[in-house]
Amino acid sequence: MNAAIRWRIVTLQAVMVVVLAAAGGFALYEGTFVTGMIHDELVSQQISFPGTDQIKAGGALDPAKFSAEIRNYAGQPVDNGDKARVYANDFIGVHLQGVAKGQTYSQVSAALSVANTKLAAMSKDDPGYAAQQQLVTTLGAQKQTLFMGETLRSNLLNAYGWDTVGTYSIYAGFALLLIAMVVLGALAFELFVAGRKPERIKVAQKIAA
Repeated sequence: MNAAIRWRIVTLQAVMVVVLAAAGGFALYEGTFVTGMIHDELVSQQISFPGTDQIKAGGALDPAKFSAEIRNYAGQPVDNGDKARVYANDFIGVHLQGVAKGQTYSQVSAALSVANTKLAAMSKDDPGYAAQQQLVTTLGAQKQTLFMGETLRSNLLNAYGWDTVGTYSIYAGFALLLIAMVVLGALAFELFVAGRKPERIKVAQKIAA
């Protein structure tokens, strides 16, 4: 290998070390920032899993309806992405299934619109007016509950998604820094070990002569 090619390799290795180290540091910073922000925001909401005294046979919540993850997190605050996912899907989601027989906010909202239209067309003297009015009231309460529940669930799942992105950014940052260290080791070898081999060969040739 001639000197020109060798120094091109050395320069490339040096650039790679700088780029990889910078990218790794940035990924670590961004990942730490995102996960820290998610943690702080979740803590500020003061949401906690129900305690073990609630999720048990004969308790306020039937343990058969909730996942093992809910029971494992019993009594703990929702302060990270994974807990947000479990609370959103396995706690809020379970309760929402029982609000309107599994119907979503949009479905109940559409049913409420139809019910209101029928009620508006009915006379107060109509025998079915009271029942229709009760239906409108029931659907209205279900709509509000589903809206609040689905909004909170969506926000928690959004927090889980960003926390996952932040966590994997941290992993990527460590991986990039590790690769940078490997390239730095190769650069050091090229500068301090491989670069001296021609000199050693010349010295050996002079001694042999």
